[in-house]
Amino acid sequence: MTIHWKKRGLAITPNEDLWWMKTHAMLPTPDHIGDGIYRIYFAGRNGHNQSHIGYAVIDMAEPEKVLDYSKDPILSPGRLGTFDDNGVLPSCLLRQSETEQLLYIIGFKPGGTTRMDLFGGLTTSQDGGRSFSRWSEAPIIGRNRVNPFINTAPWVICDEDHYKMYYVSGIEWVHVDLPRYNIQIATSICGKEWSREGQVAIDFEEGENALARPYVVKDKGRYKMWFSSKGDYYLPRYAESDDGITWYRSDEMSKLVPSKGGPDEEMICYPIVLEHKGQKIAYYNGNGYGLNGICLAVEE
Repeated sequence: MTIHWKKRGLAITPNEDLWWMKTHAMLPTPDHIGDGIYRIYFAGRNGHNQSHIGYAVIDMAEPEKVLDYSKDPILSPGRLGTFDDNGVLPSCLLRQSETEQLLYIIGFKPGGTTRMDLFGGLTTSQDGGRSFSRWSEAPIIGRNRVNPFINTAPWVICDEDHYKMYYVSGIEWVHVDLPRYNIQIATSICGKEWSREGQVAIDFEEGENALARPYVVKDKGRYKMWFSSKGDYYLPRYAESDDGITWYRSDEMSKLVPSKGGPDEEMICYPIVLEHKGQKIAYYNGNGYGLNGICLAVEE
């Protein structure tokens, strides 16, 4: 079934009065805290173009209205020399209990012979998501035998007695500024330490160069994934699976396309799709990877 969307422009925007989010609101990452209220984590950038993680609070009854912003970041770049010492971004929030939460993150630092390094890490919260500390200063999906390049944007689901991670993994650098990456699968019994065998969940189709930030939900026993693909620019894509391993793409599900003159004229990327009272609500980044904020679209 095709989803028809009505766009409502920018919903979550940077605030120049807050030192950590002078530009960008990037990579919307949801946490349902009850009664239709969501904390949407995102990355804002300071005056040195370094990403920090904060959040906006939104009631899905009025999805374009921000009730509150975090005044300070809940997570800042790591110590000098660590994988996230020049920027940290949210990727997936997983609730373990009423108080304990796992926030899977993306760590950024400039590369040497390549433009950048990106790896996935893990932080934990014991206060319901208002503050986080690193479970490890090292990435939980760094380079290994089957993934020798970038490994990032982890999305994790708890699947009965084990965990599945869908993550972005580089397969090569075409040149110093152009990595190619698809979406692969890792497994865990605890959600913190992961086994990887290079198993591909979503691979390239013709004309695609990059597959970015998987967002996965399990609905009535079926797995559903939203992600982004890039040829000349990013567009949202969709796939489904019966077992979470073998995926079938159905990109026509989404009619989210760039709008001439809009905040998403140049690209649409990193969508999350929530549901409130039977209506789907999408938050996503547009131009400049969220330079001006997070866009909103609602199902008609």
